[in-house]
Amino acid sequence: MRHARLLFAVVCLAGCASGQSKSGASKIGSSSVWQVSAQFLATAHAACDKSSPAAECMIEQMAKAGAPAEAVSFTRELYKQSHGDFGVMTGFQNQAPVAFAWITYPLRANTNYGLLFVNGKPPIINVEDLQLLDTKAMEHSFQFQDLKNQFPHANLWPGDRDGKTWPNSQAGPNGGTQFVVSYPLRNGCHACASAGSALFNWNFDAQGKFLGTTFLGLLAAPLQ
Repeated sequence: MRHARLLFAVVCLAGCASGQSKSGASKIGSSSVWQVSAQFLATAHAACDKSSPAAECMIEQMAKAGAPAEAVSFTRELYKQSHGDFGVMTGFQNQAPVAFAWITYPLRANTNYGLLFVNGKPPIINVEDLQLLDTKAMEHSFQFQDLKNQFPHANLWPGDRDGKTWPNSQAGPNGGTQFVVSYPLRNGCHACASAGSALFNWNFDAQGKFLGTTFLGLLAAPLQ
């Protein structure tokens, strides 16, 4: 009987340790950061440009180029989450209750840099996913209606993040946190005239659960 109880205790402890290990392993950290060099891009393009899908080939090339296992694993997960986008984490910053991951997208024609919220709920949130923004509130605002008089084709675009400017944070309701993120407004196309920028709050509760976004207002375009 004593041996049976001892065995049961050992099994329970092993199960708890395993669960903690899995939980800890799911956290994304700075070990997933890897810098994309010009040499890697030249080698990867030569090997992958004729491959389909090219992104999967690029991930294999990362491992061959000596990228850490955590970086390759993160890129694979992002590839699944983004439905085929090849992105490498090139910057990381902890910011409770979530963290920021700066991403380089070498295969894109435009906006080669982006930002993710990670380690929250859900574990990866693309800050450049415009569908997550409260654009209806923006479009119905007096500011946006006035903007349309000057820029009739004004629309919202993903930010091209520089990896140096991280979103500002402030306390939210019930112990939560809000992050202020800016997005460019263009007069119809990516290369068209700047129509200023729009500010949105990204809202998280105290446990890092994403609660949605809130439109804050518009900033005028810099004078040329």
